[in-house]
Amino acid sequence: MFDGLRFRHWGTELRADGVLVLTLDRAEAPVNALSQAVLEEFDALLERIEIGKPKAVVIHSGKDAGFIAGADLKEFQEYDARGTVMDAIRRGQLVFERLSRLPCPTAVAIHGHCMGGGTELSLACRFRVASSAESTRIGLPEVKLGIFPGWGGSVRLPRLVGAPAAMDMMLTGRALSAANARAIGLVDKVAEPAVLLDAAIEMVKRGVTRPLKQRALAWATNLWPTRQVLAPMLVKQVARKAKKAHYPAPYALIDTWKRSSGTTDARLKAEARAVVKLAGGATARNLIRVFFLMERLKGLGGKSHGIEHVHVVGAGVMGGDIAAWCALRGFSVTLQDREMKFIQPALDRAAALFEKKVKSEGKRAATAARLTADVEGNGVARADLVIEAIYENLEAKKALYETIEAQLKPGALLVTNTSSLALTELRVGLKHPARFAGLHYFNPVALMPLVEIVRHDAMEPETERRLAAFCKAIDKFPVPVAGTPGFLVNRILAPYMEEAILAFREGIPGRAIDKAALDFGMPMGPIELVDTVGLDVAASVGKIMAQFHGQPAPDFAFDPGARGKKDGRGLYEWREGKPLKPELAPDFRAPEDLADRLVLRLLNEAVACLHDGTVADADLLDAGVIFGTGFAPFRGGPIQHIRSEGAARLKQRLEQLAGRYGERFAPRPGWDALKQTD
Repeated sequence: MFDGLRFRHWGTELRADGVLVLTLDRAEAPVNALSQAVLEEFDALLERIEIGKPKAVVIHSGKDAGFIAGADLKEFQEYDARGTVMDAIRRGQLVFERLSRLPCPTAVAIHGHCMGGGTELSLACRFRVASSAESTRIGLPEVKLGIFPGWGGSVRLPRLVGAPAAMDMMLTGRALSAANARAIGLVDKVAEPAVLLDAAIEMVKRGVTRPLKQRALAWATNLWPTRQVLAPMLVKQVARKAKKAHYPAPYALIDTWKRSSGTTDARLKAEARAVVKLAGGATARNLIRVFFLMERLKGLGGKSHGIEHVHVVGAGVMGGDIAAWCALRGFSVTLQDREMKFIQPALDRAAALFEKKVKSEGKRAATAARLTADVEGNGVARADLVIEAIYENLEAKKALYETIEAQLKPGALLVTNTSSLALTELRVGLKHPARFAGLHYFNPVALMPLVEIVRHDAMEPETERRLAAFCKAIDKFPVPVAGTPGFLVNRILAPYMEEAILAFREGIPGRAIDKAALDFGMPMGPIELVDTVGLDVAASVGKIMAQFHGQPAPDFAFDPGARGKKDGRGLYEWREGKPLKPELAPDFRAPEDLADRLVLRLLNEAVACLHDGTVADADLLDAGVIFGTGFAPFRGGPIQHIRSEGAARLKQRLEQLAGRYGERFAPRPGWDALKQTD
């Protein structure tokens, strides 16, 4: 019945003990994603199983990378474009429901990633066994795409592990290790990778009884009265992090769970209706677009970079944290500064980072050993990549490069972390300018995912490719940008921060200015951002950008001892790293054009960057600004937002603001090209 069956994506093996092993190995793909073809074959297999009646079924992956990465999002976009999302969701639901109703025991053997649809398939099985490998992660991240689990996950998970744990997992999109999944009852057994399949086979043959406490929790927390009590509490938790107007998916998930009752089929239909409604909204479409932008950045440069040893010159906050991050990601790193007293604080911060990120003491010690102090700079000679991160002074940097180049081995790359100096000036005098570039990280290095690869006219393409591959190796997203002042991110942020300061100087309270930006969807208000960056830094960037644009320098006058967060005082007072934002007067009303003033200056500069060729295309610009500034992801990026709102309308609004506030709002070149795509 099963031996000799030929499927493109599935393999079958009927063992002598009657256990049928199904192997998912999606053809011509590096990972398993649940495409329509994969599901159709699986449905046909389930029909054979219903007829053939094996004693048990075990499902595992034929890919070394992991179990199942989730649904095929490219197909999902096609369904959305054709208006057939409901059909696609119901097909998946029915296939997994068929799996759940098989008369024989079923189990999955999970190794590596198990996300989205892969987890939903697992939930439709009777048992789940996961490998103890660190790479094993089980999650339902659909909320990050603007939807929620739609192939039965939101129905089955609460009834398996209880509503609190299930909702936490689905509302955050957080992936669990095998041990954590076992702790909440999502996984029945954790096994070593070498014996994972055997453990799953043993599970379906012997079975397991779930602890009474887990079963009782799952039953009690899904009763109608309990749902009516828990749902408002969950809404309050979500509201503290995300506005319903911006991110409707978590609210829709809670509401669907709260209201749905009756048979499993009735609950599945309610799940499908809610997910289809979300999938047709702008938030989901933009977040899925952002996902593909992220995948594009990951793919830049490939895998080969030829870098093993990294040498960082400058142990300040940026240099020290860059060195620590590279060591954390597996590279051998030497960190140089004038004296050990300048390096030690960086090593102390690195130790704190390793303590947080590396749980195993043995692995933590090995990580720390990869980062060594190097006052003499001996690491330059064996480095494959040298990162310069000293203070922003053109002559000091050029003098340093002369010393470094004399020691560099053939093929080694030299990069600068400058945030403001032109690379065309920095490269003058270099013997090998083709292997020189900018590699601009953002603060804090451990949290900010973007790195700008800064080009110049003498850089060779292979240098960019290697640096992009290196960024991927250290889990950062690379965006190649032109070497003009401010590059991409700082250039776009500069007018946004300037406008916030101008509004503040006019007497508009900082809290009101920040609220306008937060209501738009920014992760942090611009007044808090300026204080976090530092008024001195903001003034320096503002001056550089004003010179670049041929405009008067903005008035960023500030007390030298009140530069912001680092001094405990700036536009706000700061206590224990938090800004003290005075409450607004009860009768205060923010100017109706405040949000437009902030956002449109940012959008205006984004249009200019695209027109000037600062990045290659609109998608790269949107990706860079989202991952470099946190620009409202649900809006899809500055250019996507302009297209959604209408370039003609926004340009007209800029002209109105220019008439009211001055030439800084005059539309920059590039708007008319975007108007043609409206």
